Amino acid sequence: MLYIGVDLGTSSVKLVLMDETGKIHGTATKEYPLYFPQPGWSEQKPEDWYAQAVEGLKEVLKDVDKSQVAGISFGGQMHGLVILDENDNVIRPAILWNDGRTQKQVDYLNGEIGKDKLSEYTANIAFAGFTAPKILWIKENEPENFKKIKKIMLPKDYLAYKFSGTFCTDYSDASGMLLLDVKNRKWSKEMCDICGITEDMLPQLFESYEKVGELNAELTAELGLKSGVVIAAGAGDNAAAAVGTGTVGNNRCNISLGTSGTIFMSSDSFAVDSNNALHSFDHADGSFHLMGCMLSAASCNKWWMDEIIKTKDYAAEQKGIEKLGENHVFFLPYLMGERSPWNNPNARATFTGITMDTTREDMTQAVLEGVAFATRDMYEVAKSIGVAPERTMICGGGAKSPLWRKMIANILNIEVDVPSCEEGPGMGGAMLAMVACGAYKSVVEAAAAIVKVDKTEKPDPELVKKYEARYQQFKTIYPALADTFDKII
Repeated sequence: MLYIGVDLGTSSVKLVLMDETGKIHGTATKEYPLYFPQPGWSEQKPEDWYAQAVEGLKEVLKDVDKSQVAGISFGGQMHGLVILDENDNVIRPAILWNDGRTQKQVDYLNGEIGKDKLSEYTANIAFAGFTAPKILWIKENEPENFKKIKKIMLPKDYLAYKFSGTFCTDYSDASGMLLLDVKNRKWSKEMCDICGITEDMLPQLFESYEKVGELNAELTAELGLKSGVVIAAGAGDNAAAAVGTGTVGNNRCNISLGTSGTIFMSSDSFAVDSNNALHSFDHADGSFHLMGCMLSAASCNKWWMDEIIKTKDYAAEQKGIEKLGENHVFFLPYLMGERSPWNNPNARATFTGITMDTTREDMTQAVLEGVAFATRDMYEVAKSIGVAPERTMICGGGAKSPLWRKMIANILNIEVDVPSCEEGPGMGGAMLAMVACGAYKSVVEAAAAIVKVDKTEKPDPELVKKYEARYQQFKTIYPALADTFDKII
């Protein structure tokens, strides 16, 4: 049978058609506009998502036996606010995860409601990208729109609603709304009251791998599919990508070196660190996960290569780097401020330790090491509350660098696995559809059967020792500069 994963991203929707062995039978990508009505604002039209998702479905299905299509599920951009009126019309464009208009509401939530209370209600604190501050912004700035709200949903859930007619979300994506009691897997009445909404405005909650309905008759006919195609709830993009890398079950890890960087650790047990330095969310496999997000990862190397030393030959710049663990130059990778673990939008990137004998290679090495050291910062927070994976998958554009993988392995002192197939949230979505259709009994079983390791980077004890000394130096730099960052903004 065939299964479709729909990855609803910020710039495009990407679709993956897979069978239960993990073989890819087709992919499609369809782009849509991103709107910036004011500086710092970021919006999209949900209608565009739906239209392009349908076009993507047509493309990915054009050369296959359509009678074999059994299920569809999703991975989607998180935190976005989609609001519908009593007639199921979209009230206004969706406010996206990377929209920065809600700082006043974030300050109110973290300051006046209090971080301790927010953590008690939701296991997390407020960030500008989260959904609850967006609801408060609508309430304060667009009261007429606020009065019209009958349904509040996340981006991928709009597609699920249009496909199946079921008003639904899953626990992993809902965890990023600041409206979910993550520990108890239910909506937080306290947060609903704070935001001035009622629970019936929020979707029904499902596990990511659960069937929420079937593809409606109109779309079934338009796409030429057999009736009864299962629609599964799906997951937030990070959780769906984790499924696609096999980061499911207890004590598993995935590091993503994309434009931003994440460390994602699955766990059977619920845990929250005392400073909320990591997000504590429900996972798509039915358990929990911790996630740290750094705002600049591979983008640090891109900035250094493209803007500073003016080259596109990234591999050539890394060839001359040989003295690992001995660099005297350090780089703080906070080009866009930082989320985890500092939660400081005023943090800035710095080079420290430059001397007259510093070389171009030293600077390039420092940039790569700085991202790895910052990843270690997040890993150390997880270890402090008992989550300590001994190996990790790695994905994203930065993971294509053997040198960077070697740095990650030795700075974190864990084995680093490269998956043989990397299709991101779309692959995870297809795997969730397989579970919903009964092809596998669980997400863990699906991952064990489908996800394969291509190569592994193992830490070297001598290099681990060298990097441990360097990391102890690195971790003193941000605390020493934190007050300065606030003064120079």
